[in-house]
Amino acid sequence: MKKKNLFGHPIGLFVLFFTEMWERFSYYGMRALLVLYMTQHLIQAAQTDTIVFGFAKLQSGLEGLFGPLSTQALASQIYGLYTGLVYFTPLFGGILADRILGPRKSVILGSVLMAIGHFLMAAEAFFLLALLFLILGNGCFKANISTQVGSLYPPGDLRRDGAFTIFYMGINLGAFFSPLICGTLGQRYGWHYGFGAAGIGMLLGLLIYLFGQKYLGEDQFVKPAENAIVPAPLTVKEWQALGGLTALAVLNILFWAVYEQQGNTLQLFAEHDTDWHILGWEMPSTWFQSLNPAFIFLLVPLIDRVSRHHASQGRQSSSVGKMAFGSILLGASFLILIFAISGSETNQKISFLWLALCTLIYTLGELYLSPVGLSLVSKVSPPRLVGMLMGMWFLSTFFGNYLSGYIGSFYEQMPKQDFFLLLAVLAAGTGLAIFAFKPLLKKAVGSD
Repeated sequence: MKKKNLFGHPIGLFVLFFTEMWERFSYYGMRALLVLYMTQHLIQAAQTDTIVFGFAKLQSGLEGLFGPLSTQALASQIYGLYTGLVYFTPLFGGILADRILGPRKSVILGSVLMAIGHFLMAAEAFFLLALLFLILGNGCFKANISTQVGSLYPPGDLRRDGAFTIFYMGINLGAFFSPLICGTLGQRYGWHYGFGAAGIGMLLGLLIYLFGQKYLGEDQFVKPAENAIVPAPLTVKEWQALGGLTALAVLNILFWAVYEQQGNTLQLFAEHDTDWHILGWEMPSTWFQSLNPAFIFLLVPLIDRVSRHHASQGRQSSSVGKMAFGSILLGASFLILIFAISGSETNQKISFLWLALCTLIYTLGELYLSPVGLSLVSKVSPPRLVGMLMGMWFLSTFFGNYLSGYIGSFYEQMPKQDFFLLLAVLAAGTGLAIFAFKPLLKKAVGSD
């Protein structure tokens, strides 16, 4: 049966758009508060008179590996572990969907687990258990919602890249509102109000997905029969695509290690070193994390227009080239902060406009890497491995996010200019590496 269209795309795309929007609302709402919650409340409570199941063993294990950790360094390590594992479990979620449940049941299971996790955050004692539910739920949800976007379009459909861009805007619509709502509730009225709002957002996403099933077409998952024919071995071309995606995934690690400082050390910088007063009123510092998705909405139409103009002149940039450029822009963004604080006195706060300019530049870099990478994986992956390879792509984000926590643990130990210079060098170096290997990568993944 032919799928119905809305604005030139299948209606199913907008079902997935709003499902992902509310899931991202819940995730980014919780993330906006996480480091502040740990540094300002949870860690001190866990080390004094509040029971937090498993926390003492986790701290002991981390300090056994890295030595004594300050409150900020410990929070950074936990942040890195959590955000890293959020992107590690999609590998197994993709395999679970490919072999057992199918993508739809996996998304439903993941939504339920994440909703439970957000509501468990209301009790300090279950903090680590809540993170576990969120990690496992995201694993079931993340890879399988993205692959369903690609499945709405036949091979060669030119709308596919545009679909992933629209989908990516859904991600960022949720990410924009969540710090404004969850962040404000958490900072001004109590941490658990913010976490509770994130849980409600996850339930809304689940309801939209359940009621929108009919617009997603046939579920492509077919559970293999016991006597099913063993699939043919991968072709040379498929092996080349697999190798190319793996190489890009490895280079992708450092991009996310730097980018994810947004929810970690940059949130602390926004809280303690940035002046958020405007017309005599002070904004909550968590609103900083709404800048990135707000800029995405402003930049996406501009990038799309530039891309179409280049395509009309026959000089469309390759996906690999775009990703390299995105990494270099990420590195350049931190030069803004280095400049802003270089002339300021000790303990003097900088205007939030400097942080906004930094965010504008790394957002542009993100748009040249993240949605392009998702689209590339869906296009060049062997069909029978698309779920697993989408999981592998998120696996690179796991290593990047964990590395972000490790790098962030040096935030208090280094002068801020040196710390931001380190981030700039890591990101720009990644972009230069992708440019250096561009001919080989393009050959491996095709003309894109």
